[in-house]
Amino acid sequence: MVEEMEEIRFKQTEVGFIPKDWAVKKLLDIGESIIGLTYSPLNVKSNGTLVLRSSNIQNGKLAFKDNVYVDMDLPKRVIVKENDILICVRNGSRQLIGKCALVNREIAGSAFGAFMTVFRSKCSVYAFHQFQSFIIQKQINETLGATINQITNKDLAAFKIPIPPTNTEQIIIANTLNDADALITALEKLINKKQAIKQGAMQELLRPKEVWKENILGDTATLKARIGWQGLTTGEYRNTGDYYLITGTEFKNGLINWAKCFYVDQDRYKQDKNIQVKENDILVTKDGTIGKIAIIKSVPKPATLNSGVFVIRPINNSFDPIFFYYLLLSNIFLDFLSQLSAGSTIIHLYQKDFVTFKYMVPDTIEEQIRIATILSDMDAEIETLEQKLAKYKLIKQGMMQNLLTGKIRLI
Repeated sequence: MVEEMEEIRFKQTEVGFIPKDWAVKKLLDIGESIIGLTYSPLNVKSNGTLVLRSSNIQNGKLAFKDNVYVDMDLPKRVIVKENDILICVRNGSRQLIGKCALVNREIAGSAFGAFMTVFRSKCSVYAFHQFQSFIIQKQINETLGATINQITNKDLAAFKIPIPPTNTEQIIIANTLNDADALITALEKLINKKQAIKQGAMQELLRPKEVWKENILGDTATLKARIGWQGLTTGEYRNTGDYYLITGTEFKNGLINWAKCFYVDQDRYKQDKNIQVKENDILVTKDGTIGKIAIIKSVPKPATLNSGVFVIRPINNSFDPIFFYYLLLSNIFLDFLSQLSAGSTIIHLYQKDFVTFKYMVPDTIEEQIRIATILSDMDAEIETLEQKLAKYKLIKQGMMQNLLTGKIRLI
């Protein structure tokens, strides 16, 4: 019965099942693609007309942390208008091809660069959401060559999207998805605000007070890592198993993303008890990206380290591990690493250097725990908000799949 209803209500098209009263149209049929501005370094000035480039698109929105301005005569065609869709069509990074943002009223009048294209249409707000969907992204992936990271205006014009029969339905779909975007944006701003508050709290709470005492890491903690003679090679890394291997690449927001971990055999896990991780261990990367920090809050499976990660444990309760974790996340540790580098790039954090790290702590463990608890509570609030954000983004994806294919109709 369900299959019969599907046959009655939907039709099979090049872009999948869509309602019978919807159409599949090429972008060429509903708008135009415009090539961006070519300019030379001589045209770049400290002020002038903003030239929008791929770096001005972040997560589907316009961003302005990396701007270029030019002072030159500009063809009218390279000036963006409100509701233009700005698209990255050429880039050294394949994954950036097709990323796009909708031009708002404030930025209209700017120019756009040669590796960008503007798609201009009367239904561009609806089309923008199609550009974010799997329908357009699938066509982009099918178009990209093996070596050339580029889609041409000819390619773009041939892309196809499903279109509702009336402008009213297009607007309702676009507005509904815009509302979802606004909710996500508001939550992202709240998270950024909470993170800024936490950074301020860290600076204040971790600033040494008169009664604090100075410690030297080598006197107050053990530092252990997998030593060279043990010879663990990448050829021994496993994709499944019972014993996690922590390499430093799976550090995420100060914790371990266990889903990203490799595994090792039991013999490699048992080889060195000193690097079998446990709750409240503090981990620091010493190779690759130096000084990444993580704390072990729980160990879902037995876990060990590769040679690029230190594990730090206090001697005789010399400090609270969570307090020390936050200390390492602060500018205090960053300043120490900067002093070691002396202006050059550190490629390895040596134990002989790390043990000289001097740090100030409250003279009682109770005060350290009090500070750590405040910061942990802030992190927990941010983590809850980030989980909520991830949920909203998943809901938005589901809305796009249903609304942009007509599986759910709003009128």
